[in-house]
Amino acid sequence: MSLFLAMLSFSFVMSMSPGPVNMVIVSSGASYGVRKTFSFVSGAAIGFILLLLFIGLGFYKVIELYPFFLKYLALAGSLFIIYMGYLIASATPRLTIEKQKLPTFMQGFLLQWLNPKAWIACVAGVSMFSSPDSHDVFLTFSLVYFVVCYFALFSWSVLGDKVTLLLNSEFKLQVFNKLMGGLLIVTAGFLLYTQFTGL
Repeated sequence: MSLFLAMLSFSFVMSMSPGPVNMVIVSSGASYGVRKTFSFVSGAAIGFILLLLFIGLGFYKVIELYPFFLKYLALAGSLFIIYMGYLIASATPRLTIEKQKLPTFMQGFLLQWLNPKAWIACVAGVSMFSSPDSHDVFLTFSLVYFVVCYFALFSWSVLGDKVTLLLNSEFKLQVFNKLMGGLLIVTAGFLLYTQFTGL
């Protein structure tokens, strides 16, 4: 029971803590609502759990042998996060939503695989909830994490949707989008800085 609670606690904290994916979801929830953001949420949740399984069922050993892999990932991931930040910051606030502007399932999926925070969460989870003798504990952890992650990401979209009560004009929505996009770009810059300065 204590192991299950540890899995639940770890998954909840890592999923609810702010990060690039959560910022995109809040912005999308505010701009497009919960229903239209659900595709991105699904892509992010499924992408994350497949990344966790990928690392936990073998790739963890490669990371131990080649620790510089995470630095290269941080570079690629940060560039993608900057791109997502630009899309959000430059989005034109309108009551009528253009379909091509919606964050997509594939963007959510890719953002997890290129998100250094997701990799760090997966590596930490694998190191805490894996056994050399059996995959049972790890697979249980993966199931728990998937459910918690889906719930947490969906909650962020609801939060974004509720923010629209305050964003009742196109100007306010534009300021909000620029703020969220700017935060994403700053986050990406910080990730790059910490990875390449050893902080």
